[in-house]
Amino acid sequence: MATPTGSDEPAAIPTDAGVEVRMFSAKPYDEAAFRTANERHGHEVTFLEPRLDATTARLASGATVVCAFVNDDLGPAVLEELAAGGTRGVVLRCAGFNNVDLATAERIGLRILRVPAYSPNAVAEHTLALVLALNRNVHRAYNRVRDGNFSLEGLVGFDVAGTTAAVVGTGAIGRIVARLLWHMRCTVLAVDPYPDDHLVELGVQYVSWDRARAEADLITLNCPLTSETHHLVDADAIAEMRDGVMLVNTGRGALIDAEAAIAGLKSGRIGSMALDVYEEEGRLFFEDRSSEIIDDDVFARLLTFPNVLITAHQAFLTREALAAIADTTLANAADVVAGRPSPNEVTSP
Repeated sequence: MATPTGSDEPAAIPTDAGVEVRMFSAKPYDEAAFRTANERHGHEVTFLEPRLDATTARLASGATVVCAFVNDDLGPAVLEELAAGGTRGVVLRCAGFNNVDLATAERIGLRILRVPAYSPNAVAEHTLALVLALNRNVHRAYNRVRDGNFSLEGLVGFDVAGTTAAVVGTGAIGRIVARLLWHMRCTVLAVDPYPDDHLVELGVQYVSWDRARAEADLITLNCPLTSETHHLVDADAIAEMRDGVMLVNTGRGALIDAEAAIAGLKSGRIGSMALDVYEEEGRLFFEDRSSEIIDDDVFARLLTFPNVLITAHQAFLTREALAAIADTTLANAADVVAGRPSPNEVTSP
């Protein structure tokens, strides 16, 4: 769309001069997206590879704004250190904020801003990709063919069409997941305290979590992590699911009690499971650990199941999502320095 001046180039964004942003857990794909977006914002961005925690927080000293990611530590000690070093706000380049001690941030006057919606299509499409790959054993077939094994034994899937799918959480992401599953001719159940009118018009039924887990052949978790949803899928919930249920989680790792899920896999109650997130992923994900021994026994056990497919928190990873994340995050940084109110600000309840 052309700007009012008739140019096809995006209009310049007025920014606050001298915004120094220190980014932790920076990867090459982050840096590329942020450098491109910053051509419009003009901030001074320093990219730091280490994760933010109590031992690295001193690296933020002197920076007005700190940029953090999902597995950075934003507990009381770290927030106190940031504030002491002159930081006025933390901009999260993600939607979730369960790693932030909001009460401490509010007490010491640190503003916390996030990216509530970047590319919900990216996560929704990855959710569907996991459903299809897991069902048709694409991950196993790929490895077999590379090894010269062309047997089809053990690769039988099922028609997704005609199944009952439960979508837990119908915010920006879950809403798209529900629509995709509806288009695949599933009976779609939704679990969310705030029904989406468009989904209801399509015929999606909003039901309780109790009913959803009892009736669904396929369950996708697309809700945020809160005190109410922590270990939403636990031993009791699994015991009430249909035998052979498919479970997919692209929300937050702690939505699932992993040890309970292992028991469910062993019993056959969980027929297959796909995870893009894991409760203890902070010690594992986003790094190359191929030459290390994984000392997380629960995660290592999950890797032994042929009916478990795990990706390392990559559901968000598209060009479009990275560009949107960078643009919103840099705009949030300007709002922090200017003292402007922002709809992206997170406060303690």
